[in-house]
Formats: sequence, structure tokens, C-alpha cells
Amino acid sequence: MISVDTECKPGHKGGYEHEHHGHTVTEEIICHLPYAIFSVAFGLAILSFFAYSSIVVSTDTCELSRGCHLLFHSFHFMHVAFAATGTMITFLRFSKNVVKALISGAISTIVFCTLSDSVLPYIGGKLLGVNMYLHVCFFTELSNVLPFLFVGLLNGYVMSRHHASRQGFYSIFSHFVHILISSFAAIFYLVSHGFTTWYLSIGPVFLFLVVAVVVPCTLSDVVVPMTFARAGKTHEKH
Repeated sequence: MISVDTECKPGHKGGYEHEHHGHTVTEEIICHLPYAIFSVAFGLAILSFFAYSSIVVSTDTCELSRGCHLLFHSFHFMHVAFAATGTMITFLRFSKNVVKALISGAISTIVFCTLSDSVLPYIGGKLLGVNMYLHVCFFTELSNVLPFLFVGLLNGYVMSRHHASRQGFYSIFSHFVHILISSFAAIFYLVSHGFTTWYLSIGPVFLFLVVAVVVPCTLSDVVVPMTFARAGKTHEKH
């Protein structure tokens, strides 16, 4: 089992902070699981109101899909910014190599945002028998995605320069917002790319989205940047 040097535990001022301790990837996922459960449930509630409003105004499911398509892009782009911020904050807490932090942050954000917002919802829809189609914004709308990526990386760098006493709060806040926005993006992706009858399978959808959100977000926010930061420091010593 892969181990990362962190533990989620109560901080001295409330909330949670990551202390130096052997912590497995599984334990990190469990630590962030409540965020994902709350976020997905809240996202499905918002989607329910959105779908109800669309039905009242129009019975055309295409209108619902178009509206969710717009919302997916908004939340997906915001997800990119928050994911890049969280990755930078974590990396720079364990290594001061800004160049490696930027490279790691950019690659991690591109991979895991695409995975949680597009690829996993696509696979989930397919498994539930829906004629889904795959859409990856990093391939088709790079000019819109890159500004959010650059701003997220810059924001993470700036926040990492703040006083060390604030870093625990910044990490937890970025984790929570990251997972919340990711859940919205994944939910709206499902509906906008073919799953207009999601409410008939809301139970399986809920379970699958929790997994699709918490695993990539935890890897992106904690495991990957911490692993690369520590590996880089070890290599520098030799």
C-alpha cells in the first residue's frame, strides 16, 4: 500500500490539519470521503431543482441538456482553477522547488480534472446503459481552459507564500471547494452528454459520483503533489 506523509486530525484552532505521519492512500480517501458525500448530495439536489424548473417551463429535454452543458463548462473551468491551487499549496508545503511545483501542478490538474469531470462520468453513464459521448475540454477548448489553469497555479503559489499558520486552513478550504465544484461538474456532465433520465437511477448515480469525485480529487490535492515533492527533495539530497 502506498503511504503518504500526512494525517487528517483536529487542529489546535478547530478544523483539520495534516500532521506528519504515515498515512495510506486509502486513509486519505476516507478522510476526504465526507466532503464528497456532502458535495454530491448537494449537487444532485441543485440538479433536481434545475430539472424541475426546466420541466415546468418546457418539456423539451434538449433544453435541459443545453442548460447543463453551459453549467458543466462553468464548473469544470472553475474546478481546474481550484485543483491547480490545491496542488500547488500541497507541493510547496513539502518542497520549495517552484518549477517542479508548476509542472506537477499543471500535469496533475489536467489529468485528474479530466478524469473526474469527464472520463469517469462517461464510463458511469455507459455502465448504466446510457448512450453517452465523451467530451474533453483540454482537447477542444484549450483557449478557455488555460487561463483558469494559469490563474489556479498562480493563486496556489501566492497562497503558499502566506504565513505557515494559515497553510492548514488553506489546504482544508481548497480540498472542500475543490471537491464541491468537481461534483457539480461531473453531475452536469452526465446530463449534458446524454443522461437526461438520471433521476430514474439516482441511487447508482449517487454512489458512482462519490467515487468519481473523491478518488481523483484526493490524488490531485494530496497524494500526487506530496509524493513528487518528497521524491524531488530526496533526489536533491543525493
